[in-house]
Amino acid sequence: MKKNGIKHQVARQFPLIDDFIQHLWLEKGLSQNTQSAYQTDLSQFAQHLLNENVSLETAQPEQVKGFLANLNEAKVSTRSVARKLSSLKKFYQFLILEKLIQQDPTRLIEAPKRGKYLPKVLSEQDVEALLDAPNLEDYLELRDKAMLELLYATGLRVTELVSLQYEQINLNHGLVRVIGKGNKERLVPLGEVALEYIQAYLKFSRPMLNTAQSPVLFLSKRGQQMTRQTFWHRIKSYAIRVNISSDLSPHTLRHAFATHLVNHGADLRVVQSLLGHSDLSTTQIYTHVATERLQQLHQSHHPRA
Repeated sequence: MKKNGIKHQVARQFPLIDDFIQHLWLEKGLSQNTQSAYQTDLSQFAQHLLNENVSLETAQPEQVKGFLANLNEAKVSTRSVARKLSSLKKFYQFLILEKLIQQDPTRLIEAPKRGKYLPKVLSEQDVEALLDAPNLEDYLELRDKAMLELLYATGLRVTELVSLQYEQINLNHGLVRVIGKGNKERLVPLGEVALEYIQAYLKFSRPMLNTAQSPVLFLSKRGQQMTRQTFWHRIKSYAIRVNISSDLSPHTLRHAFATHLVNHGADLRVVQSLLGHSDLSTTQIYTHVATERLQQLHQSHHPRA
């Protein structure tokens, strides 16, 4: 709460940012998470300008370059720097469109070149260990077990998981109706194991949590929708419990879902559909991950490698 409060306090100092965020919501229909990312990036830049006694409207290319240079000095990843520059470019395009400025200070600044990003993927053995970590005698850990099994069975984004409504699960047909990015719907099969633990959660855990009669499927201790951060902390605690030392991300099981499907010969377009990717090129990253894994196995086990 404190972090969000600071963010909104900074935004109120810079009403142009609020205007732009409203534009994103009204005209583009972007998700709350995407809006929040834009707000964070622009607030950081506005604070940088404030330190130099420059306004957002009067910023020059030198200030933009200085901001990017500070990010590089702070060891911010190339990927994040490129995203922040993209946020600035869209913001200044909006100001041009609204005739609030005449020249875009980001127009001639190119994004840093990014190397091929390969998501870190857990082995199938590590995934099994992670999924087996929760104590099924504990009603909260039974809930977590059902969530972990569902994530690995379907490749849902964490945001999609925590916002899942009870009515989106079809237990008779073993399907989940997912509302993804851009409000696009997709149907994803649950698989027998995930279905079994969801039914166990519904029978033994959810009645203890659903004190407020919430429509959300997976509930927090307070009977409300769980935050992404809370679920992410629980994933990390289970990883520690089973001695998984690999770097994890909130998308760890989503990446594992996709890569393991590709490793076992799944058609890439099927994986694209299950993940809810609008562009096949986004899904193709998992073929590179699978190939890299095969090369590692070859080098480890081939007598002439």
